[in-house]
Amino acid sequence: MMLVDGLLILTALWFSLLLVSPDFFKINAPGSYLINFTISAFFSVFIFYRSGLYRTVLLYMGLQSGLVILKGITLSTLVTVVTVYYSDTLDFPGQAVLVFWMVALLLVGGLRFASKLILLNMIQNFRPREPVIIYGAGSSGMQLVAALNNGDQYLPVAFVDDSEALVGNNIHGIRVYGPGSIHELIENFQVRQILLAIPSATHAERKQILNTLELYPVHVRTVPDLFDMVSGKVRVDEIRDIDIEDLLGRDIVPPDPQLMGACIKGCNVLITGAGGSIGSELCRQILKLRPSTLVLLDNSEYGLYTIESELRELQALLEYGKEIKIVALLGSVRNQVHMENTLRKFSIRTVYHAAAYKQVPMVEKNIVEGVQNNIFGTLVLARAAAKFNVENFVFISTDKAVRPANVMGATKRFAEQILQALSEGGESSTKFSMVRFGNVLGSSGSVVPLFRKQIAQGGPVTVTHSEMTRYFMTVQEAAQLVIQAGSMAKGGDVFVLDMNSPVRIVDLARKMIHLMGYIVKDERTPNGDIAIEYTGLRPGEKLYEELLIGEHVTGTDHPKIMRAEEDFLSLDEIQVLLNQLELACQTLDLQQIRDVLSEAIGGFVSKEEARDPMLDVHAEAMVNQEEKKILPLFRT
Repeated sequence: MMLVDGLLILTALWFSLLLVSPDFFKINAPGSYLINFTISAFFSVFIFYRSGLYRTVLLYMGLQSGLVILKGITLSTLVTVVTVYYSDTLDFPGQAVLVFWMVALLLVGGLRFASKLILLNMIQNFRPREPVIIYGAGSSGMQLVAALNNGDQYLPVAFVDDSEALVGNNIHGIRVYGPGSIHELIENFQVRQILLAIPSATHAERKQILNTLELYPVHVRTVPDLFDMVSGKVRVDEIRDIDIEDLLGRDIVPPDPQLMGACIKGCNVLITGAGGSIGSELCRQILKLRPSTLVLLDNSEYGLYTIESELRELQALLEYGKEIKIVALLGSVRNQVHMENTLRKFSIRTVYHAAAYKQVPMVEKNIVEGVQNNIFGTLVLARAAAKFNVENFVFISTDKAVRPANVMGATKRFAEQILQALSEGGESSTKFSMVRFGNVLGSSGSVVPLFRKQIAQGGPVTVTHSEMTRYFMTVQEAAQLVIQAGSMAKGGDVFVLDMNSPVRIVDLARKMIHLMGYIVKDERTPNGDIAIEYTGLRPGEKLYEELLIGEHVTGTDHPKIMRAEEDFLSLDEIQVLLNQLELACQTLDLQQIRDVLSEAIGGFVSKEEARDPMLDVHAEAMVNQEEKKILPLFRT
C-alpha cells in the first residue's frame, strides 16, 4: 500500500502539471523534476505512515480514515511546494498546487473507499445478510446502521419513523418511511426482524409502537438503553429482545433524592435476604446513596457471594466507594443470637427486611418452614431491632398478604401484624413500617423469563387460567419506592405502591409470542407456531391480586406511594397466637397451623389439603410411638 501510494502521488504531480499546461514537459525536461517528485512522494508516504493510515483495516475505513488522508495530502502538498521553492532550476505553476491537492486526494482516498465498497459487495454476495427494518431514524438509528453495515449479520433495508420531517429522506443511503408503509416493506424485502432504535422514548411511547408492530409477523428487537450506551456498558449494535417494561408501558417516577437518602446516607444499614431479587437491588441502590456501613445477610452462600462480588466491583467505580464498609454475613433471621450480635456490633440504624420464602406453591408444600422463616424470622429480627433501638425497620411485604388464599400470603400478613402490634405497643423507639407491592419483573420465579424460554423452545406457553391478572413493577422501581416509603414512616405504617392497572397473563403471553416473530396457535389459527396451554390454578393461587384490605387509604409526599389504614391484632392477642403457632410447628400439626393463621387473619380460609411432605413423617412417627416400636422422632 505504501508503494501504491507513492506511485499515486507521482501520478498526481505529473497529471496536475499536464492539466495546467499540456505542453509543460515539451518545454521542460521531465528528468529534472523526477528527483524532486520522488522526494515529495517519499515524504507523503512517511506522513501517511506516521498518521496511522496503514494501521487502518480497509474494510472498516470511515470518516476518521478520510480525515487522516486529508491531513496527509495537505502536508504532502506543503512538502511539494517547499521542495520546488528551494529549487532554483524548477518551474512549478501556482495553479498546479491546488490541482495536485485535489487529484492526490481523489486518487489516494478514492481508491481506498472504492476498494472498501468492492470488498463489502463481495462479502455480502458470499455471506448473505438478513434484511431488517430499523424503527427510529434519529442518532441511534444512524449509529446502528453504521454498525450493522460493518457487520455480516444484518442488512438495513429501510428506516421507519413517526416524524413527518424525516419521511422521504435518505440516511446513509437508506430511505425513511412512515409507519403506514411497514406492511409493504415487510412484503417487498422479506423482512423477519424490526429493530427498535428509540432508546430515549418513554415506556408509554414504546408500548404504543409495540402495539402497532404486534400486528405484523416479525420479531421485534431493540438496541440497549440510552444510559447503558452512554456509560459504555453496551454497544449500540448489541441487539436484544424487547424489555417487558415496554410491553406494560409503565413509566417510572424519578425518585426524590431527599427521601432516598434520609435513612441511608452516613448510616449503618442491614439488608436481610441480600442475595434475593429485591434484596440485591436494594443493595445496589443503597450503596450509591453513601451509607457508612452496608451489612448483607443471607442464608444462601452462593447468593451472598454473588451480590458481594457485584457490590465490590461497583464500589471500586464509585468516587466515594472507599468510604463505605461492606460486610457479608451468612445466617438466618431465625437465629436470635446472630441477629442481636449483628445489630449491636455494627450499630445498625436502618433495617430492610427482605428475607422470606415467597414462592406460593413451594410454601404451600413446606408449611412449617414457611411459618418459621416468614413469621418467626420476622419476629426475632423485629424484637432484636427494638432491643437495640434501631431507628428504621422496613419490611418487604406482598399483595398476596391481602385477603390471602395461600399460606405464603397468610404468613406475610401475620408478620405485618407483628410489626403493627410492636409499633402500637410503644415499648421501643424503632419505627416499624411495611411496603406492599405486586410482582417484580425479572425476579426469581417470574413468569416473563419462563414465557421467553418456552417460546424459544417452540412452546407451548403455559398459563394457569385465562382470566388471571397480576400487577407488575420493575425491580429497580420497587427498590426505589421501598427506600422512599421507609423514609416517610412514622411507625406501624402500611405503605402500598401504585402498581397501575393489572395485566392479564394470557394477554402478556400473546404479546410476547407475536413480538418474538411467531403466531399464536389456536382455533382461529390452527397452523400457528406457538400454542398457549391452560394448566389450572396451582394450590393457593388467586385469579386476582389486591393491594388493600379496606377502603381507608391516604396519600403521601410521593405520588406512587399510599398509606393504608388497616385493623390489626393487639400485642397480647398476637402473643397468644404465636405460642399456639410455635407449638403446632414443633409437633408438625399442619392443620393447627392453618387454623391459627385463619384465626389471626380475617378472610384466610384453608381451602387446600395439608400437602407438606413432613405430614407423612409426622403421622408415621405418631403411629410408631403409639405402638412403642421406635424412639421419638428426633434423637440426640
